[in-house]
Amino acid sequence: MFSLKPKEGGASAPPPPPPKNTLLKGGIALSLLLILGLGYNAYSTRTSLEERIAFLEHQFADQTDQMKAVKKHATDMGSDMEVVTKKLGVTTQELNASRRFAEKLQAEQEKAREQLASELATKASATEVAANVAAVRQETTTKVAEVQQIADAKIGTVSGDVKTVAANLDATRRDLAESRREITDVKTSLSAQIAHNVGELTELRKKGERDFFEFDLAKPKKNEMTRVADVQLQLRKTDPKRSKYDVLIQVDDSMLEKKDRTANEPVQFLVGRDKLRYEIVVNFVDKDRIRGYLSAPKDKALSAERPQFRP
Repeated sequence: MFSLKPKEGGASAPPPPPPKNTLLKGGIALSLLLILGLGYNAYSTRTSLEERIAFLEHQFADQTDQMKAVKKHATDMGSDMEVVTKKLGVTTQELNASRRFAEKLQAEQEKAREQLASELATKASATEVAANVAAVRQETTTKVAEVQQIADAKIGTVSGDVKTVAANLDATRRDLAESRREITDVKTSLSAQIAHNVGELTELRKKGERDFFEFDLAKPKKNEMTRVADVQLQLRKTDPKRSKYDVLIQVDDSMLEKKDRTANEPVQFLVGRDKLRYEIVVNFVDKDRIRGYLSAPKDKALSAERPQFRP
């Protein structure tokens, strides 16, 4: 019989761990990591798409406002054309009246001739009859010439007015087309030069085309305004999850409220009588706090989109 008791002076060795349990735990851990990675990637993709859709919606709203302004200008030009048309209508009435007056004079002349012809049979003096006929003929010719001169003068005045209005309308159309093209070029150029971080902002400063003012704006407790360069800003609301924010901008004596704007989206507005184009870009949206910069043109005279002539 063999004894099952351990030998004195020695300890028994522990059994080795089963290899299958170790592999199973490693596989479970790896699967969890993969699931977490896929979930994070899906969340990041969805956030980026939402930001892009919001940016496109704001661009479409801005273009709609521009088209409304262009339609209003076209309506004003149409009103000017209606005024000219009415004026032409009045002139046509005057010309018709002048023609009727001339026809009336001719009828009176014929009547006078008939009367003179009847008087020739009763009056003995042929010399007196001839003198009367010549006088009536001269008077009639003079009146017809005066009426024709007045009508020609009125027609010339109306033609000059029509040409002037047409030239003004053509110049207005050209100026409107040029202004729309220049504004589009400026907005496109500004939107293409956006800094997303400090390094990119430094590169924009090196170009020397515009001035840049960084700001770190917190939501105020009593609706105070914070001055940045020559404008004042007030943070109204933030949504860090969607990188959205609302901001109030005081320009001159006006208040501009920009709602539901996205991080790294250029927010443009006009300042002063010369309509200088300023731009705000918010790079970071935190809880009740935004950080970004204000961009303003350096050369005020050359950058004016609507220069005013000052005395």
